[in-house]
Amino acid sequence: MSPRRSYIGGPFGQLHLRTLGEGVPLILSHQSPSSSDMFRAAYEFLAAAGIKAIGIDTPGYGGSDVPPPRPSIGDYAKMFAPVLDHFHLASACFLGHHTGAANVTEFAVHHPDSVTKLILNGPPLFTGEERAERNAKPAGPIPPVADGSHLSKRFQGRVAATVGWTRLDAMQKNFVQTLSAGDTFWYGHKAAYEYDFALAFMGLKVPTLILTNTGDDIYHLAQRARAARPDMSYIELTGGTHDIVDEQPEIWAAAVAKFVRGD
Repeated sequence: MSPRRSYIGGPFGQLHLRTLGEGVPLILSHQSPSSSDMFRAAYEFLAAAGIKAIGIDTPGYGGSDVPPPRPSIGDYAKMFAPVLDHFHLASACFLGHHTGAANVTEFAVHHPDSVTKLILNGPPLFTGEERAERNAKPAGPIPPVADGSHLSKRFQGRVAATVGWTRLDAMQKNFVQTLSAGDTFWYGHKAAYEYDFALAFMGLKVPTLILTNTGDDIYHLAQRARAARPDMSYIELTGGTHDIVDEQPEIWAAAVAKFVRGD
């Protein structure tokens, strides 16, 4: 089964959605740079578990229109209300992966009545110093060169950032999504490093699951989040990378469904 693809009006133009299944609504917010296609391998498993999976392409990624000014996490969070309205939902469960975890956290803090349950898959709980260090690094478009070596350099950078990778097809898929985001591919990471996730995270008042896997490059941040909020639920998968949805889709979907359904 493949998700149904559609477009709706969003805060910065059109939003591209992927939807599959009937049952408990779960809105999915992807990592950056990527798209709702990052959940491709798991849609069918979520649907089989009685979940209506609704993947959103963050503005500027996948098929969604690019925001005219460089957006903040607060801007990205504006995409969720139109999705709820489109499906006539007063509330839904939300899942965000890495940068997506910041997006859904921002929405949940300001619209708690619209969030039934929240799943933070790899919460980016950086300290202020860590955020400042990442913000200081150069960001912006990468100019092309005639021999195409800029593409190889970017691909190798992605490989280097995915320690323990096993799925070359996942690497290729995500690399292509980065390229499709064009010169604004860096917007999501920049917004995440500027965002005070820690402040918002500590203010969350909705039922929340911290979901992680031991091979995730920010696994240590999930442990930091777990220590900061021991009241939250916690599930840890073994191995994998930040491409865990491609690597262990059935196991990942089962962990998500368990929390969403309250098993």
